[in-house]
Amino acid sequence: MRPLSLADLQARARLRLPDAVYDFFAGGADDEVTLRANEAAFGRIELIPRVLRGAASRDLGVHLLGSQSSMPVMIAPTAFHRLAHEDGERATARAAAAAGVVMVLSMASTVAIEDVANAADGGDLWFQLGIQPDRDFTEALVRRAEAAGCTALVLSVDSPVFGHRERDLRNGFVDLPDGLCAENLRDPSGRVRRIEFVPELDWRDVDWLRELTALPIVLKGVAHPADADLAVHRGADAIVVSNHGGRQLDTVPAAVDLLPPIAAAVDGRIPVLLDGGVRRGTDVVKALALGAAAVGIGRPVLWALAVGGEEGVRQALELLRAELDRALALCGCGSPADVDRGLVRVVRPCGT
Repeated sequence: MRPLSLADLQARARLRLPDAVYDFFAGGADDEVTLRANEAAFGRIELIPRVLRGAASRDLGVHLLGSQSSMPVMIAPTAFHRLAHEDGERATARAAAAAGVVMVLSMASTVAIEDVANAADGGDLWFQLGIQPDRDFTEALVRRAEAAGCTALVLSVDSPVFGHRERDLRNGFVDLPDGLCAENLRDPSGRVRRIEFVPELDWRDVDWLRELTALPIVLKGVAHPADADLAVHRGADAIVVSNHGGRQLDTVPAAVDLLPPIAAAVDGRIPVLLDGGVRRGTDVVKALALGAAAVGIGRPVLWALAVGGEEGVRQALELLRAELDRALALCGCGSPADVDRGLVRVVRPCGT
């Protein structure tokens, strides 16, 4: 039977993947409070549909930093796709291109950026970057992304140090299996570097990157409205409201709970994107109503990849597309532009 939801894909992936790999993809930091909150928060947001505003068909398309997406859904950057399927990021890129959505390729991809771009064959590809202590190597990564045809850089700003992930520690998951590596971390000699973290990362690093490239720069991992305002003033072209999927600092609020005050602080000056916990088309509508221009999905892509490779990822995207189309119709909206704050009510748990 074909999967009926993204949850079906996760359940099937759980049966296929080795325990350590499943936990690496599924797990979060410390007690995984934020990990659980990301999905649960969408259940506290209620949809209040409008009626008698029907449209024979819905136009789901959105424009994102020069990229035309067939729906307000992107593939968020996640590491090590070849742990899920031998074709890895190539399969994901082909599925994203076929669906007409943006794929954000992780710096920690198990397929080199050039090969992923070839697989995407003209599909929109953005590149997620973590600034490395070796600035020359970081600049070389930017130049590779530019040469490969990436149309935006997504700078992770929420990882000055590595999160504490107890599932991985219990499983002894510290290195990739033989034959796999972070291919974008190869230097000209062929040596594969380890990803390094920069505790002293600050706004001057954003300025440095802004001077280095003409590509749009997206800051991923913004959680505070003051930082969102600073991002606008420091020249960011967009931000991603994100808590790193609950994998960095635990007990950060759910991403969708962080969204409204950040959207208010940005006040339409640049696009605000969101990732974390999106599992249904109704979740997409809720995020749009609270101020997001589009959402990213991460783990569901990995589950789909594990279940069916490229075809699995296509199925996941089409499931989400069908749910989104149906949700918009039932809310009385003909397009994402029709979604507004009046369509949602946020219900807080008792005592808050």
